[in-house]
Amino acid sequence: MDLGIKDRVALVTGAGRGIGRQICLTLGAEGAKVAVNDVFQERADAVANEIKQAGGEAMGVVADVTDLEAVTAMVKRISDEWGALDILVNNAGIPVIASSEDDAVEGGQFFSQSDRSQWDRTMGLITYGVLNCSRAVLEGMSERCWGRIISIISDAGRVGEPRLVAYSMAKAGVVGLSKALAKEVGRYCVTVNCVSPATTETDATAAWIQAQGERIMRQYPLAKGLSRLGQPSDIANAVAFLASERAEWITGQVLSVNGGYSMAD
Repeated sequence: MDLGIKDRVALVTGAGRGIGRQICLTLGAEGAKVAVNDVFQERADAVANEIKQAGGEAMGVVADVTDLEAVTAMVKRISDEWGALDILVNNAGIPVIASSEDDAVEGGQFFSQSDRSQWDRTMGLITYGVLNCSRAVLEGMSERCWGRIISIISDAGRVGEPRLVAYSMAKAGVVGLSKALAKEVGRYCVTVNCVSPATTETDATAAWIQAQGERIMRQYPLAKGLSRLGQPSDIANAVAFLASERAEWITGQVLSVNGGYSMAD
């Protein structure tokens, strides 16, 4: 199926590894020109080089997404190089490992034990990261009457997760932002959607999944049939579809790619 994104320009934030890396590789394989963002140049360049070696076009770009000035400069650099920015994937975030179980999990703590510095980091990266990047690309997309903004959230933002209170709040806020923005910019043929993963196998989750695998697998209906948990490619394929011409009538939506972990309306 031709997704119609060949030569479209895409920016993927927080893409030096994990889900972001796979999103870049998938968009590159579909013919998009991919700007790989990370806070570390070597990680961004490594993913960009993978795309180039596969015959695609890519560049590594460094910016802290919590810094609007840095984000604006990054978007200008991409536009100066490639002429336009058509697709934004807000992937940058804080990796967490969590479970709906009340017993001990890695990567979270009870809200009563958290403090303002942790909240600020979470809200800064997730909330202001999405605000900054979306603001930086929106004017150009609106002027050209074509654009895709896709934010990677989490099922924590849909149904809540213990020990991830601030994180759940921030991800839920991205859903509200996306729905409101979708209503504003639909007249310019710009769509705004979210993709919501649950547990996904990455380097960051590998040790935890290995230790807790059987218990985690029981929470995912599809895991029982496929004998696996979510893969970065599952998320990347959903992003590629929402970025495509095939999805032009879809906006303001949350697509859960979670193996049936949660089925919230």
